[in-house]
Amino acid sequence: MSDYSIWVCEYSYVKDYHKSGVLYGAHNQGHVKLPYCYVVIKGRDHIAMVDVGYNDKEYGKHLGDKFGVENWRSPKTVLGAIGITPEEVDTCFITHAHFDHFGNVEDFPNAKFYIQEREIAKWVWAMSLPDRMRWMMIAVDPGDIVRGVGLARDKRLVTVDGSVENVLPGIDLHAAFDSHTYGSMWVTVRNDGKEQSDDTWVLAGDLVYVFENISGPGGAVDLDKIYTPVGLAVGSQTNLVMATEEMMKQANYEAKRVIPVHEERIKDVFPSCTTSEGLRITEICLADGETSKVSG
Repeated sequence: MSDYSIWVCEYSYVKDYHKSGVLYGAHNQGHVKLPYCYVVIKGRDHIAMVDVGYNDKEYGKHLGDKFGVENWRSPKTVLGAIGITPEEVDTCFITHAHFDHFGNVEDFPNAKFYIQEREIAKWVWAMSLPDRMRWMMIAVDPGDIVRGVGLARDKRLVTVDGSVENVLPGIDLHAAFDSHTYGSMWVTVRNDGKEQSDDTWVLAGDLVYVFENISGPGGAVDLDKIYTPVGLAVGSQTNLVMATEEMMKQANYEAKRVIPVHEERIKDVFPSCTTSEGLRITEICLADGETSKVSG
């Protein structure tokens, strides 16, 4: 029995991203393709998102151009490829407030948004600092934070403090404070609905960028390898490693079940297709009765 379908939907990409940005210490080791993606979870009469991408305008566009983002497409176009409209999305889990994850809230008018209280509060604090300290804001659009506060005013933002079970049936939130960002979190889907699940998927946000963050620099999935944290963090590399251990534990140490949304090679692990827009859809699992969006 599977309650939910899960798809990773690419909405743009960076062709040549410095490897040291995704893998700590990988200096002068070249570049990787970095897909920009969000996750769609469908089932139990809900359509949920993990992150919402960014809006390709104003400062969001400035950051996208700065990081070399190409082939940006709107949620209407991207979600349309799996038969969903942005208006149908009722829940959005924001793993952290970097521009490519929290920058498109206006495109989801009927959704309630969940974010760690520490995440949004600390970005307000960081915005208040002198300009000489703005490195901390390197991937944040201040307008996204303001729009997040607007969601709170409209009673559409839920700030959580730490881990929360069953935000939707079988879907839990887990905090990773002072890691990639001040209040990062990841999402687990217990797809059999059981408290002690044998079918858990871990949606890692940016706590894991690529397979090597779990398997070590050699790349092979082997528990004798060491975790290698992501290269970009305003918090602690130690906290990143500890979060990786907890995610792996929740996945019963099946590395395949920890989904790194920025990883181009997930197309080699799960069924995938490329849309007419030149963007990838990866199908992690299907709910009972759901039809595949990547085959036939």
